Amino acid sequence: MVDNSVIPLKKYRNIGIIAHIDAGKTTTTERILFYTGKTHRLGSVDDGTTVTDWMEQERERGITIVSAAVTAKWKDHLINIIDTPGHIDFTAEVQRSLRVLDGGIVVFDAVQGVEPQTETVWRQADLYGVPRICFVNKMDRVGASYERTIEMIRERLGASPIAVQLPIGHEAEFQGIIDLIKMEAIIWEDDLGKEPIYCEIPADLKADADQARERMVEAIAELDDSLTLKYLEGEEISPKELKAALRKGIVANKATAVFCGSSLRNKGVQPVLDAVVDFLPSPLEIPAVKGIHPKTEAEIERKPDTDEPMSGLVFKIVTDPYVGRLAYVRVYSGKITTKSNVFNSSKKKRERIGRLIRMYADHREDVDEIKAGDIGAVLGLKVSFTGDTLCNEGQQIILERISFPEPVISIAVEPKTLSDQDKMSGALHRLAEEDPTFQVKKDLETGQTVISGMGELHLEILVDRMMREFKVQANVGRPRVAYRETITRPVERAETRYIKQTGGRGHYGHVVLELEPTLPGSGVTFESRIVKGSIPKEFIPAVKKGIMEAVEGGVVGGYPVVDIKVTLYDGSYHEVDSNEIAFKMAASIAFREGMEEGNPILLEPMMKVEIVVSEEYLGDVVGQVNSRRGDVLGIELRPGNAQAVRALIPLAEMFGYATELRSATQGRGVFTMEFDHYAQVSEKTVEAV
Repeated sequence: MVDNSVIPLKKYRNIGIIAHIDAGKTTTTERILFYTGKTHRLGSVDDGTTVTDWMEQERERGITIVSAAVTAKWKDHLINIIDTPGHIDFTAEVQRSLRVLDGGIVVFDAVQGVEPQTETVWRQADLYGVPRICFVNKMDRVGASYERTIEMIRERLGASPIAVQLPIGHEAEFQGIIDLIKMEAIIWEDDLGKEPIYCEIPADLKADADQARERMVEAIAELDDSLTLKYLEGEEISPKELKAALRKGIVANKATAVFCGSSLRNKGVQPVLDAVVDFLPSPLEIPAVKGIHPKTEAEIERKPDTDEPMSGLVFKIVTDPYVGRLAYVRVYSGKITTKSNVFNSSKKKRERIGRLIRMYADHREDVDEIKAGDIGAVLGLKVSFTGDTLCNEGQQIILERISFPEPVISIAVEPKTLSDQDKMSGALHRLAEEDPTFQVKKDLETGQTVISGMGELHLEILVDRMMREFKVQANVGRPRVAYRETITRPVERAETRYIKQTGGRGHYGHVVLELEPTLPGSGVTFESRIVKGSIPKEFIPAVKKGIMEAVEGGVVGGYPVVDIKVTLYDGSYHEVDSNEIAFKMAASIAFREGMEEGNPILLEPMMKVEIVVSEEYLGDVVGQVNSRRGDVLGIELRPGNAQAVRALIPLAEMFGYATELRSATQGRGVFTMEFDHYAQVSEKTVEAV
């Protein structure tokens, strides 16, 4: 074990490996760990022996669900790598990882190019301002094209890619790369790829390399004013100057460098590690983290310095089979030490730090402290969840909370036996702790437990984990769509007098509400315009509570109401009989009556779907989209005679589509989908629902 305290902060790199499903992200992480000397044998996703995919479900399905934080060392730099999932149902994981990263490696499949989820994650990385480098993987596959992938990065992602390498050999003949900055060839001959051979550029590629270098130098020179002058005057620009300018451009998010290789064949990974050190920022180079003071709401910033007051963000909770509840924390300022007390400012509670652990995907090392700019796991936190801030009680700060999308699909689960009942509620509670996009509710009408999530795969894996890890036997219902309701026209006056006379004191509450539809995605807002005191101030929270309870079940099908503004503008009260219950009831009834008048409609989640099939099945797929009430947005040509159909389809129509697509295309069609927006449901469908 190397002593991490001697590594200065400027040699730290917190990076994430981001990609579409199946672009080879986990394999790339595996190779990085192998070359940095952390693993002694190469893991393979297909064999289920990778280090970062440590859940049984991940190893079986060959996809990464949980982002494991792993530490590695390269050229006396310390690299914390967060392996993120590529499947769209797990976007919450990716968002959460991006929040705490300083840089990213985006992995592309050289055959497929830019895929739908890469776009989603790229936009999120833009939002969080994460500097990136690109790695075009799978260069040894049939149909791989480095140039086309770079073109797609430019067109589809709106980025400024700068190719700093050229491949040597195509498809199965792929042997290595040409480094355009140093103008040398790197070839991998041994199977493990541990000993790259640095040599002269092959004569037949010299002319191509010169042209590509010319283009690269021009693109890098544009990033730096002093180099632009040098370039225009025809002076030679040294590799050192090129690297410095490119680094500045990448850190400022003005450009991204593109590398190529084949992780599975162990070619091209070491230059990417060099690029992490050369081009991605250390915690010192990113802007100081900003937060707000919990009491005054004033903005505070904290620099990545161990002398500053402590602040850190919990970005993941994992229930580890051996040590219990682990919280992954990114420390932004100060330091966390073992056996110390910290304050959770989001929950306003004290926490005791038990052990501090540096995670290496499956094995762990205890450390005494985690300093500013570093990432580690904490044992012993009781009330802290994803997105919570840890700080000193005397110098409080709340770092921004991470916001997650609402779940769009739900299923009912029932325990098989009475002994499973208690185990199931505990298991679901722990799974919901780990994953903010997973919700557990009790359906009051049927008494069933209903779980909601981001897609079929998401729920399937959570139910699978419940059965395996927590040994709960359960029956699972059919998937149900999370419909919503809203109104389409304003209601100026919805009035209710709630009067109930019982023995003794009665109940009296009178409210007048105005309802109006608001923009999609705006949720439910409540405003009180009571000025003359027609309703005493202390009863207004009860009115709001009555409305907020009423919006849980609308009037069309009992689904939650969204995109509506409710204004309380009049009412009256009785000196003796008025109380909170009466006003709550009056508000609830008035809201429901107002909704009836507001021409209520049902909304359903629309999914953005991309289906990739070979040309002969195109007609069938378009037919499938139309039969599922979908709209085709466009069809584009993909390499290898494939067609990509982009469409908007209601989620209700997507259940079981994977099976239908597979049988119609002999198992060759693939599709991805993500939530886009809520749209009105047609009359015919409303009756069916």
